[in-house]
Amino acid sequence: MGALSHIRVLDLSRVLAGPWCAQTLADLGAEVIKVERPETGDDTRAWGPPYLKDAAGADTTEAAYYLSCNRGKKSLTLDISKPEGQEIARRLAARCDVLLENYKVGDLERYGLGYERLKADNPGLVYCSITGFGQDGPYSRRAGYDFLVQGMCGFMSITGEADDRPGGGPQKAGVAVTDIMTGMYSTIAVLAALAHRERTGEGQYIDMALLDVGVGMLANMNLNYFTSGASPKRWGNAHPNIVPYQVFACSDGHMILAAGNDSQFRKFCEVGGCLQFATDERFATNDARVRNREQLVPMLAGIIAGRRRDDWVASLEAAGVPCGPINTIAQAFDDPQVRHRGMRVEVPHPLAGKAALVANPIRLSKTPVEYSAAPPTLGQHTDQILAELIGMTSDDIGTLRERHII
Repeated sequence: MGALSHIRVLDLSRVLAGPWCAQTLADLGAEVIKVERPETGDDTRAWGPPYLKDAAGADTTEAAYYLSCNRGKKSLTLDISKPEGQEIARRLAARCDVLLENYKVGDLERYGLGYERLKADNPGLVYCSITGFGQDGPYSRRAGYDFLVQGMCGFMSITGEADDRPGGGPQKAGVAVTDIMTGMYSTIAVLAALAHRERTGEGQYIDMALLDVGVGMLANMNLNYFTSGASPKRWGNAHPNIVPYQVFACSDGHMILAAGNDSQFRKFCEVGGCLQFATDERFATNDARVRNREQLVPMLAGIIAGRRRDDWVASLEAAGVPCGPINTIAQAFDDPQVRHRGMRVEVPHPLAGKAALVANPIRLSKTPVEYSAAPPTLGQHTDQILAELIGMTSDDIGTLRERHII
């Protein structure tokens, strides 16, 4: 039994932030009902190639993007733009503990599916809205996308090489980082609201915004600005507050050197045969190294370039100096530690026989995550949900299907 096996979630969200939250709740044992548009479903179902392949090696209809954030759910097709679909959604919400949605501000109110309407039937409902900019403010009506928010929140101003270096300029992250982080913060908010409900019986409304999360997740960079009054700049693969803490080229590849304190820097100097740097007043402390990085880093780069990457990594690890290679994703999943931790899992899939998925990194000793259900095919559980939760007969369901409500 999962930690949230007593919780049922109605997931009206699409694309990534909301589905990521819902997938996390499903991983923890919640029953998650994913509501999708008839015939087309979640936008990400079509965001390919690549697509999951069947046993014969042919593409299925399931895009890899969709597979990444929808495991463990049940798929219900439902047209909530029609009154009959809205009534079904309200009946389902009355039987659920949590509702997730990422419609534009005001859209669900027009459909009779806003929080105040649903709360009247289910006072304990935890209702989480995810938008680009929140439910209020001058941007609240704008459509919000991760890429835009990465730029607006300041993230891209500190990501990428400096303007005066080759390839310099603002850079987005390689994944939709504000979507993912909003999904994770939303999960925390939902769990907090459920904890409050256990004590009081009260549900509540949660207003999550990608821009809020994007600003909030900049952590020490925000405080660097508050403390100094100057906006942090891009350092590429270097660190604004620690030296050496960056990528260096070896003779046959690249490695990350992350000497987080003076002791680790001294150990690096011992391994690298440059112990004089550890006693030089310009470099002996991290404060001094940060102030004199323009002198130190080129000298370190010259030393590191003279040896092979694996030689450096082995020698530095033995000395207790944090370092590591820059892996491709294929190399990461082949890493012995990643394999040992079981970060790749395979689950049965109705179209492909099996599907490879990424394990949830949460490790619970009493209620571990289980991987029993692949991301559902479109409408896979429609009949089951309508029959079991709101008592519809097969004739009722057939009529709804004929009228394209489901």
